[in-house]
Amino acid sequence: MATFHQISSQNLECPICLTLFNQPKSLICSHTFCKHCLQQICQTQPSRQNIACPICRKETPVPSADVSKLQTNVPVNSLVDEVKTKNPICTVCEMDEKQPAVSYCQDCGKYMCESCENIHSLWKPVSSHEVVPMSEVLSGKVPLKRRRKCKKHPNDDEEYFCTKCREYICSKCGMVRHLQAGHQIEEATIHEENLKENIKKLQDRAKSKKTTIENHIDYIETQRNEITNMMRRLNNDIDKTYEEYIQLLTDRREALKCQVKQWSEKFEKELQTMEEESRQTFSHVNAMEELVTNGMKVPLEKHALFAHDTLCGNLKSFLERDDPDDQSPKGVAERAQKISFRRYMKVNELCLGELGGYTWDVKADVKLPTKKSMTCVTRAPDGKMAVGLVDGGIHLYPPDGELEQTVLKDVPVTGIGFLSDGRSVVRETYNTMSLYTPQWEKLDVTFETMSEVEGDLGGLTVDRDDNIYVGYRKPKKIQVFTSRGGKAVREIMCDGYKPWQLFSFHTTGKLIVNDIAAVVCLDSQGKKENVLMKEGMFALPAVCRDDSVIVAWVKHEEGLVSIDRYTRDLQHMCTLITDFKIVKPQIVWYYLQEFESGEIAFCTSDRLYIIDAM
Repeated sequence: MATFHQISSQNLECPICLTLFNQPKSLICSHTFCKHCLQQICQTQPSRQNIACPICRKETPVPSADVSKLQTNVPVNSLVDEVKTKNPICTVCEMDEKQPAVSYCQDCGKYMCESCENIHSLWKPVSSHEVVPMSEVLSGKVPLKRRRKCKKHPNDDEEYFCTKCREYICSKCGMVRHLQAGHQIEEATIHEENLKENIKKLQDRAKSKKTTIENHIDYIETQRNEITNMMRRLNNDIDKTYEEYIQLLTDRREALKCQVKQWSEKFEKELQTMEEESRQTFSHVNAMEELVTNGMKVPLEKHALFAHDTLCGNLKSFLERDDPDDQSPKGVAERAQKISFRRYMKVNELCLGELGGYTWDVKADVKLPTKKSMTCVTRAPDGKMAVGLVDGGIHLYPPDGELEQTVLKDVPVTGIGFLSDGRSVVRETYNTMSLYTPQWEKLDVTFETMSEVEGDLGGLTVDRDDNIYVGYRKPKKIQVFTSRGGKAVREIMCDGYKPWQLFSFHTTGKLIVNDIAAVVCLDSQGKKENVLMKEGMFALPAVCRDDSVIVAWVKHEEGLVSIDRYTRDLQHMCTLITDFKIVKPQIVWYYLQEFESGEIAFCTSDRLYIIDAM
């Protein structure tokens, strides 16, 4: 008679994990499986809302995709609990009183007590059998291997397997039912070996597949890191661009406020002059009034009477003068009120806006002391304009155009630049270059420049870091020196243009190069970024204090000049003056610069024109 454990071993095992049921759950087809096994199957389903029975393939709805909500097989669960609480007895002993089993032989399919296990281990024909402790069997850690008994022939083991019916059978059933029906049968051990081999192949494929998936996951992580790094770079680029734009707008704001301050100072100076003149007049009237009033204190004698008559006459004459004209300060106020701020609607230009409402005109037309001699014009640190002459000397002009000083009279000047500490660098004929103190005393510093034969002449400028840029027209290149002198620290090869005149920006490392008919903007490495030119016109650029660029367009034959303002990227901002007439020079050589106070200096080889906003 079969024991309780023998019965349970055939009916209380999960068909998936082959161990005692653990939290058994029933599907609508009445098949029962462990909860954990169903969870694993559910995870592999296309839709976790349904689960297909591994035996009959019938689908069972899974509420909220939660297997724990499936119906629990209570009877099976109770039997499992009962089996776990009762130890199996030995099925080998022939004694009436069976002993508790301590092990199970997987090959014999028998439970063994301690005595039977000892005998089993000593019997050589079965010494190689796999024997497992009952503790591992009861815990479900080790599934049991059993030869099932045939239901029709209880004394016969199911030693064969029908591949058609997918079931184990005994030899009698195989001969009677299955072979006669044309079914293919094979030994159970062979079937199991084939099954194991197939499972091994699936395991190997699964291992390979998992490796592929793991590599894919690693690749995904690599791509995620790439994307993260790329997004980080994008954010950094955005932040950097934002900061640069903020700086550009800040610079433009400061430049506009600087213009407002200059206008304010200009108007204040005019009003201050008017006020001082009026106060002086008031003081004169008050003094003469006091002198005349003194005559009323005592009787006037002969000399006092003559003096009093004179003073009264003077006061009378003074009082007959015209009263102060309110139109003068009113005119200043009206000019100030005309100035307005025009906001740019195109934000990408990053110019913020400009001050308008006023006109530019020539306020001074100055003849240079020496004709056909001007070679360069540069803004000096003290607010004056330095005009260099190839015949010798540097003329210093304030904004009113009155020549104030001439220095280095015996030095033939072809280029001038000023360092941040007030020192000046002067390029002479034959391309020699010298450094001078703010008092125009020559310093013992030499520069290894190219000779005039090798390089010809060209422009000169000093950047914000006191680097000195020297242009050469013949080889079309620019050498860069430090203020310490010596050899050039680097060279910039010009891309097909000649560096006749050079100008540096104050807030960036960029350069503006004049090639007579074109204005070229270079980046800090000398790469050409933007070019301005107009057919039939000479182009004369200059970099302003706010890093905007002004360009004088000269129609030489007609003697007409127009001046436009551009952004640092050479985008047009506004026109300052159109076709003002100049005295046509004999030499086609012009220069443009901006005074510290905002006036514009346009210089020919013979004359200096100072243009101001009115």
